[in-house]
This record gives sequence, C-alpha cells and structure tokens, in this order.
Amino acid sequence: MQINNNDGEALNALVNEINNIAKEMESKAADEILKWGFKKYGDRMVLASSFGAEDVVLIDMMCNINRKLTRVFTLDTGRLNQETYDLIDKIRLKYNIKVDVYFPKSSDVEEMVANKGMNLMYESVENRKQCCNIRKIEPLKRALKQFDCWITGLRREQSLTRNSISKIEIDTLNNNIIKLNPLADWTNEEIWKYIQENKIPYNELHDKGYPSIGCEPCTRAVMQGEDPRAGRWWWENDTHKECGLHWKEGK
Repeated sequence: MQINNNDGEALNALVNEINNIAKEMESKAADEILKWGFKKYGDRMVLASSFGAEDVVLIDMMCNINRKLTRVFTLDTGRLNQETYDLIDKIRLKYNIKVDVYFPKSSDVEEMVANKGMNLMYESVENRKQCCNIRKIEPLKRALKQFDCWITGLRREQSLTRNSISKIEIDTLNNNIIKLNPLADWTNEEIWKYIQENKIPYNELHDKGYPSIGCEPCTRAVMQGEDPRAGRWWWENDTHKECGLHWKEGK
C-alpha cells in the first residue's frame, strides 16, 4: 500500500520497518531479494524496464522464480531506438510474458514540441528535464499507481548519483512505494556473465559501444576509458545526469 506523505504516523512506521528489512537483506543475493518481494507483494510488484542489460537479467530471474506473478512495464517515450523495440518483442516471446507499455500524454508532447521544437533537450538542462518529465516521469507515476512495490536495475557502480542506493528502499517521490534494487552490488562483469551463461537476448546497441541506453537523441556510444554513463546526455555536466526517475531528494 502506498502511503501519502501527510500520513506521518504510517510513514514513520513504514520507514522503521523498511530500514530494518534493508539492513537484514543487504547481504542477500539478487534472487533472494526477488523471492522476498514476490512473497510479500505478489502481483502488486512490478519491474519497470528500459530493457537494458540489467533489466533482462532481472526478467530472467523473475520468470525463473515465478513466471505467473512476473509483471513488467516499459515507458515508450516515442524517441526510442529501433533496437530497443526489437528487444522488447524478443523478450516477450522468449519468456511468454506480457509487457505493458505506457506512453506520454499526447497533448503534453504536442504542446511542448510546438513551443520548444523537436530537439529542445539540447538547448538547456531545464528543457531536457521538461522533456524527461513529460515522456518518462509522468507515465511512470501513472504506471506505479496500481502497485505497492517496483523493481529497478540500478547498480551502485553505474554513477555517482547511484553509489549509495540500498537493495530495498522507500521511494519518497512516488507515494512512498517500496523500491527494490536487487542488482545494487553487481558489477558490469557479473551482469554480462549472467547474460551469456543464460543465453538471454539483449539490446544490440550494447555491442556497438552503448553500455547505457535511453532515448535515441539523448544517448551515444562511449569511447574507450569513458564512464559507462558518459553517453547519456553527454552535452551536460555530470551532476545533472539523471532523468528524474531515480532522482533522490536532496541530490
């Protein structure tokens, strides 16, 4: 059950409960985190997937644990790469699961583009965040309303903005829904070892120098020696490099 910030007593109780669970579960493996989530939340738990390497690992794990209860959704911003669409279909067919797709509100996109152009994101951080808000954050909030727990593929080594995430958290930006990051302590090498050993389909852009894949206009391949997320919003300062889906208060 999601808790409004105004319900102080219930929120404090939830914070204490989750903090205790998070400490206990920190040493647990990714599949154990998922098993705990399935047991506690059942089909009220969902994976929000952008179909990056981490997400296909999680889909494989979830289906191995309980395919029937596995819920997955993705945000189609309208600016994704064709390779991402191809992968969505491959995953859907391989695992025989439904992938729910959430789109931005067309009226909001039409107004934004009419006022600021198709490529507004390159002009300022403010414009880019507006685009992310309309194409990603609003649809995410809409999608999460029906769930009590959501799963992400966040890992601590991905960026400075993610290096302190817990495996179990309270998402204060989304009505205090529970947020699981089962792969928080995984390395990139562990991700790819799992993919290769389990023969999981993955986005072909990974083989073309894209370790992190978002919208086509906002993602480029990275050069040797660059940070894995250097290809995301590459024209901005590093401190801004989150779209808002996982932006913590105070950062």
